[in-house]
Amino acid sequence: MTDTTITVLLAEDEPALPGLESLDGLARVQEARTPAQLKSALPETDILVVTDFRTDLLEEVWPDNCPVRWVHATSAGVDALMIDPIKHSDIVVTNARGIFDRGIAEYVLGALLMFAKDTLGNLALKEQHRWQHRETRMLRGANALIVGAGSIGREVATVLRAMGMKVIGTARHARQDSAFDRVHRQQDLPALLGDADYVVITAPLTPDTNGLFDAATFRQMKPGAALVNVGRGPIVCTDALVQALQQGRLAGAALDVFEEEPLPANHPLWNHPKVMISAHMAGDFIGWRQALGQQFVDNFHRWRRGQPLDNPVSKEHGYVTNR
Repeated sequence: MTDTTITVLLAEDEPALPGLESLDGLARVQEARTPAQLKSALPETDILVVTDFRTDLLEEVWPDNCPVRWVHATSAGVDALMIDPIKHSDIVVTNARGIFDRGIAEYVLGALLMFAKDTLGNLALKEQHRWQHRETRMLRGANALIVGAGSIGREVATVLRAMGMKVIGTARHARQDSAFDRVHRQQDLPALLGDADYVVITAPLTPDTNGLFDAATFRQMKPGAALVNVGRGPIVCTDALVQALQQGRLAGAALDVFEEEPLPANHPLWNHPKVMISAHMAGDFIGWRQALGQQFVDNFHRWRRGQPLDNPVSKEHGYVTNR
């Protein structure tokens, strides 16, 4: 029986989400890649799967009395979906919590090892054909502060503690958590920054985190600390980060997300010798799209059986609040 219509919002050049062909006979699956296609599809859509996060497009074409009952995001962050007709409604929102955790944790470990072992310096010296012996740092015994102690932050903490690091986190509320040495309230962040050798941002973008790392925050960080952002770009004020790097306050930055994506080709971060840049890909392991498709298919079967959906997002907070 195919009385359920699923619309998958994709970028124009993006391949189909794998695995949805298994729903043949259970639901009608259609794709929307343009504003016109989405506008035409929404009035007959029960479930909207969003892989292309174009907020303006959703706001532009969302119809009155839209029949959509469930919106699923193929990402951990759902900030781009929280338009008023979705946020202030009974529409259920779910996300891809859990899919990217390990990939991002390994990316973060690689970034911290890169800073500790001065890999960027090695690459620069190689380009100059210079043989220059020097000492490097150990991760064991170093302090890491993870801003955002959710699913991804917990996996990052687990990996870093296995390296012998002391790892504390921040979250909406303080709590005891076996993945961390301690989890503090987000409001305590200014008092925690001065002890952290490495600051890792894994938080979602919410009104509380938007612009959190500004010039004042960078002044509160320990001189010589390194920053890793695998959360959301707008959490970090780019101009303030550039200034902190130019002033030598930070040892470096590993950045997977930015306020403006793609990062403009003439941006000064591209040429900074202490900065690593990646194209919003920290969690995108080989097979990630298949994993996303299977996660949605599994949740769809729960939906058909009337069971609670996995990964329900709190619209108030912008993320899954249960651990």
